[in-house]
Amino acid sequence: MHRLKTPISVRKAVLLARQADLLARLAAVESELDAPLNADWDDLAIEREDDAVLEATGISAQHELRQIAAALQRIDQGTYGACARCGAAIGEDRLDVLPYTPVCRSCAT
Repeated sequence: MHRLKTPISVRKAVLLARQADLLARLAAVESELDAPLNADWDDLAIEREDDAVLEATGISAQHELRQIAAALQRIDQGTYGACARCGAAIGEDRLDVLPYTPVCRSCAT
């Protein structure tokens, strides 16, 4: 296991906070999508466009939630911070930006 300067507990807290934020956002998106539609045709067209944006936001959040869940699993397994492809250490700067990334910068490119 590669030693990280930032403690795993801090990394885990960041991931859990982001997970909570995304779950709240998803709940808001679902609530908005479940809202009754407007009867006015012009307003309905605008609402449909908004729904498409909300759906895309929801899909993006679900994808990030899966990545976070995988990162939390790597923490539990003791493999967090090691590249899933080559085994090298994932740089602290990369983990600061993408705390759920499974690969180092070299393998990502």
